Amino acid sequence: MEYLTNEKLVIIGAAGMIGSNMAQTALMMRLTPNICLYDPYAPGLEGVAEELYHCAFEGANITYTSDIAEALTGADYIVNSGGAARKAGMTREDLLKGNAQIAEQFGKDVRRYCPDVKHIVVIFNPADITGLITLLYSGLKPGQVSTLAALDSTRLQDQLVKYFKVPAARIENCRTYGGHGEQMAVFASTTTVDGRKLTEIIGTEELPESEWNEMKQRVIQGGKHIIDLRGRSSFQSPAYLSIEMIAAAMGGKPFRWPVGTYVHNDKFDHVMMAMETTVDRNGVHVQPVKGTPAEEAELEKSYHHLCALRDEVISLGVLPPIAEWHTLNPNIK
Repeated sequence: MEYLTNEKLVIIGAAGMIGSNMAQTALMMRLTPNICLYDPYAPGLEGVAEELYHCAFEGANITYTSDIAEALTGADYIVNSGGAARKAGMTREDLLKGNAQIAEQFGKDVRRYCPDVKHIVVIFNPADITGLITLLYSGLKPGQVSTLAALDSTRLQDQLVKYFKVPAARIENCRTYGGHGEQMAVFASTTTVDGRKLTEIIGTEELPESEWNEMKQRVIQGGKHIIDLRGRSSFQSPAYLSIEMIAAAMGGKPFRWPVGTYVHNDKFDHVMMAMETTVDRNGVHVQPVKGTPAEEAELEKSYHHLCALRDEVISLGVLPPIAEWHTLNPNIK
């Protein structure tokens, strides 16, 4: 069996549940035989590597190290889940300061050890902020760094599947945009159910407005619900979706969901946020987002929430003022 590429993929945080699942998923999807696992927790990392060796993936060249320089040197692609995990009672934003500092160091390590890396997916929370910090300190182009935002859209699809009791394949183009957090913008205007526009169903006996509003809250609280059920944050779904993202960046099949990406236009500026995109070997390409006036107002609100988080990171000294970003990374305008 052939692999999609022979280029080096680095999984950061590989001793954790997300990271170990990412490594196995990448090998099962035959993305590349050359996978390097990195984690500062050496015993757990070795255990993951041993498990993967025992899978006996054909042609695989799995290496592991707790030396970040060794891991990143020669990296073509990186998926980073190496931040602190979200625990019961915490929001994604509660992780802000500690994970912001981790992202800063990661960006500096990328600049030092693998400045020619082709694409990075950042998934540790709050991903909109940690991805932005990584981008700035790495010196990479905006399209080379993306964040996991698809989970909110897949959770919307799941809620609609449960409500309408139809297969997921019959519910198309579920979309949430903006922040990956409690301030996300849940869109209905993009979605169809059995070819019917969801906006034409909401407000009828089939889907009363009150039920739709409750459904949106379940989407927003989807991560909290997993923690309540399992006693820990999600790991299977972020692992799979993040590897689908890096697969698209490697030249694989198109990624079907929104992606967290750097945005700099006449409406949204100097933030990383979930947008409609395409992802290919040339990076992330932002597409226009169009919704109802109410949806676009929600997206605007989400954007301002992200701006507030960004400004908080600036006040903490993790990021310089926006006017100095171009000095830190000449690719940022």
